[in-house]
Amino acid sequence: MKKTSTRLADGRELVYYDSRDDAVRDAVDQRPLDPVATASEVRHDELLGDHVAIASHRQARTYHPPADECPLCPSRDGRHSEIPDSDYDVAVFENRFPSLAGDSGRCEVVCFTSDHDASFADLTEEQAALVLEAWTDRTAELAELPGVEQVFCFENRGAEIGVTLGHPHGQIYGYPFTTPRTALMQRTAADHHEKTGRNLFDDLVERERAAGTRVVLETDHWVAFVPYAAHWPYEVHLYPTRRVPDLRALEDPARTEFPQVYLELLRRFDRIFGEGEPPTPYIAAWHQAPFGDARREEFALHLELFTIRRTSGKLKFLAGSESGMSVFINDVPPEAAARRLREVASA
Repeated sequence: MKKTSTRLADGRELVYYDSRDDAVRDAVDQRPLDPVATASEVRHDELLGDHVAIASHRQARTYHPPADECPLCPSRDGRHSEIPDSDYDVAVFENRFPSLAGDSGRCEVVCFTSDHDASFADLTEEQAALVLEAWTDRTAELAELPGVEQVFCFENRGAEIGVTLGHPHGQIYGYPFTTPRTALMQRTAADHHEKTGRNLFDDLVERERAAGTRVVLETDHWVAFVPYAAHWPYEVHLYPTRRVPDLRALEDPARTEFPQVYLELLRRFDRIFGEGEPPTPYIAAWHQAPFGDARREEFALHLELFTIRRTSGKLKFLAGSESGMSVFINDVPPEAAARRLREVASA
């Protein structure tokens, strides 16, 4: 992998990740951009104990542009985008409309491919491996920034999820705090260790492997399963078989095997609802240990992949119980979801 760092016209960082060591990235951003002015502010909710990012400048962000005006495509034929070069493998840049900025963290955009009409599932294993390298490198870089406590790499796919740019891409957030979901995992893991002397993540994975009914696929270095108490209609958790706290600690055999496993999961998601159905909307979320946690080595890196589509043409909306009380109601039994995901395995 070759990494090339440069700056956009308004001073934001842009990083190219290339599979070829001889790749040259010297194109200059020709746009007459003013310096980025953000109004991002993180406020603490005293009642719930969590944080809310207030980012009014995001109201002006690009919203469903036509394909020939996509800001994530390469700059070609006199049209200038966020990527000055005429082609790229993987590109990462600071978000022009960040939810978190300055002392309140950092937001980056990850472009998986220059092909506007592709999706992550269309990537080759070599391309997927390069994205994994980019995620890992960005985790390492953001870990060194003052005030960043946790790094979150994720992808939103599909208009139903709320995606406003159709180009295949994801995002990376550097939070200045530990997110509520992670903090809850830490508390339950600490309680489990106090009661049993064992690691909660290890026990969960081993129980799923032993039961087998919710396992979707398993290889030498990865295991994917639908959790016993899945919140979403089709939800898969992917763990390396050897527990590590974050992407930086992932061992080479698991790195080598990841592209095959992850691409297979994504392709199965697109086959859940049968032929002729539109691509399945999903969120893919990496869970990594916060940097300031004294017990971070006990946390387990894992990826959670889920869709809000519950059946053909119908979405799972968060209504009163979910949005008002955070009590999820799932219409699809996890065992049935796992069975369907096994049925649509690649031949």
